Amino acid sequence: MHIVDFVSGSVAGACGVTVGFPLDTVKVRIQTQKQFTGVYQCVLETISKEGVHGFFKGMSFPLTTVSLTSSVVFGTYRNCLQCMKQARGAEWSPSTKLEIFLAGMVGGVAQTSVMSPGDIVKVRLQCQTESAREGANKLRLKYRGPVHCLLSIVKEEGLRGLYRGALPLMLRDGPSYATYFLTYATVSEWMSGGSNEKLHWSGVMLAGGVAGMAGWFVGTPMDVIKARLQMDGVRGPKRYRGFFHCVAETARAEGAAVFFKSLGINCLRAFPVNMVVFFTYEVLTGFLRTGPGGVDSPHVRLE
Repeated sequence: MHIVDFVSGSVAGACGVTVGFPLDTVKVRIQTQKQFTGVYQCVLETISKEGVHGFFKGMSFPLTTVSLTSSVVFGTYRNCLQCMKQARGAEWSPSTKLEIFLAGMVGGVAQTSVMSPGDIVKVRLQCQTESAREGANKLRLKYRGPVHCLLSIVKEEGLRGLYRGALPLMLRDGPSYATYFLTYATVSEWMSGGSNEKLHWSGVMLAGGVAGMAGWFVGTPMDVIKARLQMDGVRGPKRYRGFFHCVAETARAEGAAVFFKSLGINCLRAFPVNMVVFFTYEVLTGFLRTGPGGVDSPHVRLE
């Protein structure tokens, strides 16, 4: 088992959260609240009402949970690749594109079980737009912080409430991580000219950024549904009876374009975040496997 990949993935995930959280907050608010009509308007209103702190609401909990989920994704992905190569009797040969795609999908699905509770807490806190800086508004705050939010969900909705939106989360992360890892490997191979030469760090960061954008292009429609189900009933009566009703009602009321409402900001956020994620992952993996002298540009090849 490749334990190193679990450790490197954990640290890389934490770094990615730190870089991308402000834009993630903007994305969630645009997806779930009609008062925000666009990225620029959402940014300005958040700053004017909540200050810079408003962009980092609920970050402490995801910083912990995303470290765990990222560890699961990268660790599961690497070990699935190894198992599939062993199954075809080619343990030391390069991975095929199909193997990379399938291993990425398994990694994406596997992490939803640990990601869902932290994700719903993140979304609830990000959508709590009242500012605690004003005394009058402080009374209207439903959640006082990540732990209080977590306990409140369990108290009001039961443990099952922590997994509200888990189905669209799984349908988002399975295909998107499959696309994510396949794109990273494909772009890396293309930049190396299909040779055995290791990719330079600038190439690693570019490939990571492009992979992140590709993954979010696939995952954005389900991300919209996930966020709406997670916020349904929090600020008023429940609107959706379940996953399929949410999809149908959202499409009926706002048209098919709503499923890509936050695609632009997702891609804008994904590029720098995944540059950092893959850079951190590759550096730390090289260090843990061979020591300081082994930190070199990674080698990625496809058959």
